Amino acid sequence: MKVDYHVHLEEGPYSLRWLTRTAEALLFFQQPDSPRHSLAWMEEMAARMGKRVAQGEFSREWLDLYRVRAKQLGLQEVGVVDHLYRFREFKPYFEQHMHLADDELGRLQREWLDQVCTTSIDEFVSFILSQQPVWAEDGIALRLGIEADYFSGGEEVLAPLVANYPWDHVIGSIHFASGWGFDNPQTQERFLAMSLLDLYEETFAVVGQAVASGLFDIVAHLDNLKVFGHRPPEAELVPLYRRIAGLLKQHDVATEINTGLYYRYPVKEMCPSESFLRILREHDVPITTSSDSHFPDHLGSYLEQARNTLKQSGYQHIATFEQRKRTLVSL
Repeated sequence: MKVDYHVHLEEGPYSLRWLTRTAEALLFFQQPDSPRHSLAWMEEMAARMGKRVAQGEFSREWLDLYRVRAKQLGLQEVGVVDHLYRFREFKPYFEQHMHLADDELGRLQREWLDQVCTTSIDEFVSFILSQQPVWAEDGIALRLGIEADYFSGGEEVLAPLVANYPWDHVIGSIHFASGWGFDNPQTQERFLAMSLLDLYEETFAVVGQAVASGLFDIVAHLDNLKVFGHRPPEAELVPLYRRIAGLLKQHDVATEINTGLYYRYPVKEMCPSESFLRILREHDVPITTSSDSHFPDHLGSYLEQARNTLKQSGYQHIATFEQRKRTLVSL
């Protein structure tokens, strides 16, 4: 079965790069009728972009591009999630745990949070639920999910989130180390001033807490701390990999093979690393496949390679989810 369980509809900041990338996605599915790069071509694209911005991410027209791509790729299940930091209702949660002091990092992260936290979780949930029958007509199961950042001590806020909505799957993830958003390219120089092994040990300890929290069906991109290529020798990380694999097995939590870092970030490597994946297989940890796409043309990106990597590592099944019940299906 072909599935993609980690798909986003939109994410700021709303920069010129966002405009360019959104236009590229629209062009992937439909080229204007006018000659390329003519004034008429530009006017048509400006009209399409204006419509996309006015409608926002929760429009059938935008989601239909994902559906079209899913049909092209033969995907049978697609899990749409949005980052928890997108939702205004949970902005205080991030304000509590992020570094937002009046210093260079804090000001940068405050600006980022204000830029990306723009919508309502209720609007997201109702929209995805309303579109499930449309996808079902094409034989594709549209799953409702959420990607929630886990911080130590965040269970009190996350537990009601998990319980109060009709999720098919709840993804837990780590994007912050001691309040620092480590996947922000504007702050990557901070890696150079740190003991990488200490950083990995501290961050993997939080990953372990997320696994043990009982909140999540999937803990995502387990080793995304490598995003910019800063990491200790792989041999030094093996004990951390084994600890996380053991916790995932103990608490019956799945993970994913996530292609996002391979095609969107400098490290150009999937999560988890090949050695980490072998250890997960040795522990019989359930796994699913994810593109971590943020635009419809990236849906399913490199999932065939991911499936082949799983098979080479000894996996024969992947995990799917419905109403938070996990099922293993053949690769």
